[in-house]
This record gives sequence, C-alpha cells and structure tokens, in this order.
Amino acid sequence: MSGYPLDIGLATRTDPARVLEEMKRLAVEQLGTLPHNLAQGVEKTLQASAGGPSFEEQGALQLLRQHGASHVMRFRQQIASGFDEFRGPLSRTAGAELNLIDEQHLDLHLTGQRLAEMLEQRYQRPLEVMKQRLGSVSSALGTHVGPNPVAPARLVGAFISTYGDLELPAAFHGVMFRQYQLALGRVLDELYVRINATLATAGYGADVASRRTTPLPSSRPWNEQALEPPATRQPDPPLARSPGAEAAAEISMAAPVVSSRLAGELMSLRSQLHARRRQAAEIDTDAHRRAMQRRPLQSRDVLTIASVMQSEPPDTFARALAASGRLADVVRDQMLEGARRLGLGADGLRLGEQEEDAIDLVSMLFESLFRTHTLEDRARRVYGRLVLPYVKVALAGDALFVQPQHPARRLLDAVTEACEGNDAATPHDRELLERASAVSQRVVAEYNEDMAVFELAHAELEALLVQQRRRGEMQESRAAKATFGRERLAQARAMADAALDTHFAARPLTSAVAEFLSAPWRHHFVQTLLRDGDECERVQQIRALGHALVEVDALAEQARGRELADRLVALQPSIVLCLGSLGLDENAARHGVAMLVRDLATPDTERRRQAVTPLAGDEPANDDPKLWLAGGTATVPHDPGVAAVIRRLQPGEWLRMVDPQGEACSVKVAWVSPLTSRLLLVNRRGMRVLVAAPEELAAMVASGGVMLGGERTPFSEAMRQLRQRLDHAVGQH
Repeated sequence: MSGYPLDIGLATRTDPARVLEEMKRLAVEQLGTLPHNLAQGVEKTLQASAGGPSFEEQGALQLLRQHGASHVMRFRQQIASGFDEFRGPLSRTAGAELNLIDEQHLDLHLTGQRLAEMLEQRYQRPLEVMKQRLGSVSSALGTHVGPNPVAPARLVGAFISTYGDLELPAAFHGVMFRQYQLALGRVLDELYVRINATLATAGYGADVASRRTTPLPSSRPWNEQALEPPATRQPDPPLARSPGAEAAAEISMAAPVVSSRLAGELMSLRSQLHARRRQAAEIDTDAHRRAMQRRPLQSRDVLTIASVMQSEPPDTFARALAASGRLADVVRDQMLEGARRLGLGADGLRLGEQEEDAIDLVSMLFESLFRTHTLEDRARRVYGRLVLPYVKVALAGDALFVQPQHPARRLLDAVTEACEGNDAATPHDRELLERASAVSQRVVAEYNEDMAVFELAHAELEALLVQQRRRGEMQESRAAKATFGRERLAQARAMADAALDTHFAARPLTSAVAEFLSAPWRHHFVQTLLRDGDECERVQQIRALGHALVEVDALAEQARGRELADRLVALQPSIVLCLGSLGLDENAARHGVAMLVRDLATPDTERRRQAVTPLAGDEPANDDPKLWLAGGTATVPHDPGVAAVIRRLQPGEWLRMVDPQGEACSVKVAWVSPLTSRLLLVNRRGMRVLVAAPEELAAMVASGGVMLGGERTPFSEAMRQLRQRLDHAVGQH
C-alpha cells in the first residue's frame, strides 16, 4: 500500500483566534434574533389564553415592544462578551460589591438555574465534546480554560441580564422563560453541531484522541490485522491525516451510543452474506476457484481507489439503482477498473471478504432505500454520488451500522427525508432537492475520512428540513381538524336523519310538514348539534318541535281548528328560528310560517308516507370511497387480532403502505378519531394519504397493502428491508 498513499496533505491547526471569531459569528447570528422572536411568542401565548392578557400583562407587553431594539442589542452583546471572557476570564473579586437580592430577582435567578440545569442535561453529550475541544483552543492560546461561551448557564445568564431589570409581573417572567426555553431548543440542536464541527475541522480536539486508551469495537477497521493481539500486531503504515479528520473521528467516537441490538443484527447480516457467497460458489465452483487464485486487494488500496473515483460522475451508479440487485456488481466492477487505471493489475486481483461485505451492505442499503421510499428518478444522481463515500465509511469500520447517531447515518436520513415523494412541484420542494444535491456534492468534494464533513452537510440540510417539518405538522393539524369536522358533521347528520326517520314513520304527513322537517328543521338540528352537542337543552327543544309538528298535522287532518291554531301560535317562534337558520330574514321566515299554516288549514290535503332522502354531499370526499366506514365495521373480512393491534397504535408510529401505483411508502399515524376510532395516515410531508378504520386497515394488512412495524427513520427501515431480503435469498437455497 505504501506505493499508493492517499492524497492527503498534513495540515496544521487553524489560528485559534480565527476559530473563536467564527464561533462568535455563528452564535451571534443564530442566537441574536431570540429577543425579537421571544416578544412575539409571549404575545401570542397571552393572546391565546382564556380572556386574553390582563391589564398588567398588556402593560408588560407594551414595555417589551418599546425596548425591543435595545433588548436585541444587549442580548447580542452578552453573547459576544462570552467569547471575550473565554480568551481571558476577568477577575470578579476585586472591587466586587455584595448587595441584597430582592425576592423577585431571587425567583428569577432560581428559575434560570433550573432551566440551565435542564438544558445541561439535555445537551450533555455535545457539551462534553465541546468542553474538550475548547480546552485544546485554550492550550493553543496559552491561556487558562475559560467558561464555555455558549453553555446553557451562559445563555440563561444573558437572558437574565437582558430582561432582569424590567419591572415585570412574576407570572409574566414565567411565560418569558417558557418561550425562551422553546426558542433555545430550536436553535441549540443545530448550533452545537455546527460549533463542534467547526472546531473539529479546524483541528482542535486531538488531545481527546491522546486520552483514549482502548479503541471502541466499532472503530476498528475491517481487516485481518484487527483480529491480531495488540502485542503481535504490526502497525499500519503511517497515513497523513489532517488534525480536523483526527478530531472529528475521535470526537464522533467520544462516548458513542453503540446499540448492542444493531451490533448483533450486523453480525447476523454478515453471516448471511457469507452464506450467500458460499451458495454461489457451490453453484459455479470453477469461477470460484479462479477467483480465489487472485491476489486480494488490501483495505488501504481499496480506500485509495474509492477516493480517486469518488469525484467522478455518478451516472453509472445512478443507472444501477434503477435495476434492483445491480448496484453491488457495478461497484465491484468500478473498483477493479480503478485498480487497473492505477496500475495495480485488475486481472490478477480480487476483493477481500471484508471489502465484499462493505460493498454489499452499502449497495443493498441504497437499493432498499429506493425500494421502501418513494424516491423520484431525479434523486438517483444524488444517491449515486454518495455510493463511494458510504463504501469508504463502511470500510473504515462498522460504526455506520451500529451507532444510531452516526453522522453519515443521520445525513442519509436527512437526504431521504428531503427527496422522498418530492416531485419539485413547489418552490420549497425544488429548494430541498437542490440543497440535497448540494450537500451530496459537498461530501464528494470534501470527505476523506473526516466525519465532520457529514456533520456539516447534515446541519446544512437539517436547517431546511426543520421548516419542512413545521409545515408538515401544520398540514397534519389541518388534515386532522378537517377529518374530525367531517366526522362530526356526518355524525350530526346521521342523528338528524334518525330523528327524521322516526317522525316520518309515525304517520302519513302533508308535503308542507314533510318538506319543513326535511329542510329547515333538519338543517337547524344539525347546526345545533355541531355547535352545542347532543345533550344541550336547545337540541331537546328541536326534537320536541319535530314531534309537535307531526301532532299538528294530525290535528289538521281531524279538522280540530281551534287546537290547531293554538298549537301553531305556540310553535311560531321555534318555526321562525328554524327558518332563520337557513339564512332567511324575519319577514321571509314569517312568510314561510304562513305557507305552512295555509297548507294545514285544509283537512283533506293529501297525506302520504315519507322517506328520508340523504342530503347532497353527505358522503365525504375520499381517495378510495370503499375505505370510509365511520367507526369501523365488522362487515369487512379481517383478522380481529390484527385489528386489535392497529387499535393500539398511537400518533407518531410508522407503517408501510403500498400506494395505488404499487410503490411502497412510509406513512405515519397522525391522529386517531375520538368519535370513530379511525386512523389518519400521512406521509413525511404531512399530507393525508388515507383515513380508515382499524378493521379496514387489518383487511389491507391481509392483502399486502399495509405492513405493520415500520421503522421511524429511513435508514432503519432500509436496514430492516435489507434483513428480510437476505433472509429470503438465503432461505431459498
């Protein structure tokens, strides 16, 4: 391998002062708008509260508005000064005055302390990594380690320094803290990732590597030397790596969350891959014998070849993704072609078992992503660019497959989220596709064993995906409200129709009474049910009016004029109210009453049995009218056990569904109806896919249209499909 080193030059650390300035820029840029957003959030919260803001709270809001610009400036200065203190912590003892703190300010500081402790716990891992990296920066500056300028305690302190002098109600301070907590959560997720990545790329954090004595199992390379005891193992040839690469690799391994379940599944997958190769060798023994006579390429040679070919156009891999099962063969062919181009002699070479594993796993992973997610053709070039970088990640170790928070794993999830179902129909969808393409090009251009590249690419794409998720949540909410509204309307109409059917079944009626009950009375009944519920007194009065009109019709038929007149006079206000619900003014409503009285005045008016006619538009629109059965139904053939499992699903759980075009897609349970127990299923963009009862979904499970047990992230779901594919392939032989 020594004859073919990777083309990476030895780099030095970036000037620490420049690194701190870049960190300051990021922090001020992302945190500096919080005061402005905070004031808006507080105002919306108080406006949405019962009764709206009190007089005292309105005054506090006015005070926030008046000093909004100064609050933004003061807060930004507080953030910036944290970096100055880090360079040289100022002494706080000389000349310090001890003052008593009033009760309000004491409560403010105690609340801030609780918020800081909660944020410290939430962001414990990235803060520990940042602390170690900032220690390296301090060493480079030749100063003592100062306080982390973006630590939660520092950010809470900046908040208190900005707003602590305002005379605000105690409850108002509580609302402000809650809004500040929400705003920080939205910013810190991205900010901490970007600051850690900036430090790693600049070369700070190598001291963490020196403190590590025992490498994690997931960080060992897949080669034969990794199996040798440490005492007898020969060191690898020195490989030039930038400090940023070392820092990113080591820090990304700092206290990594390695899933024992995923590690066990990976061992099983590799065993199945080996079994499949043995089966293929038994079928074609001559080809296997010739292949085994060739010299295996060393891991470092394979990495070099992949690095050289990484920047080439992705068309070959993009075309292979269109044909299931072809990608791994294409990658092998390209690697051997690369070996020939580098002068290694492809005719006498073969790939080792570990390299075969890495290529097979990555290829099947990418193919599974296309099989299990609705990825458009235009996304193939994005994924085609990423094939070789991910092969390199897999060659470096098994961390990609056993660490749920591995940067490359998170990036692939983000790219899939951006591309799934994205037909570029809207400007935002086009922007997402362009950003996904840009980050894939960034990985190709910059990745050379430095995991920070994946972190930065993920942070860049994640910033846009956050907006998409918020839009998706709004779409889910609108879809749930619309569905619930239709259900309530259908329920109210069903109750009104049942009551109307009771009246029609009682006796033959004149057309005037039948028309009144069918239109204004039924409409008024439905509107009152929707507005007040079925237990309210007004609904009972409307029911009573319906019964009374049937009795009035009977009095008219019997020519009992005086009783008829008395009843109609008593019923007139209720009748006018029903007619008014149709939008008639008082004169028109009284005219309608007169027409009703005129028809009832003649005893021999024709009377006949009436039938309830459904109103036009009673049936809600649905993509599949066969799947709209309110409340579920036992008439659909289904497995009761599967239906019981579906009833236990909660919002946020994922399923797999085959759309009408036969393509599988991920769907999420967004809402479960409290009226009918139907489930609202949406895609990753929050758009409604289906609304169906548990029994209907159980029938779809039996027909293969729905698969239970979908994974939450695209990477995990693709790995699950990969396992099933290997189970099937190995089990067939």
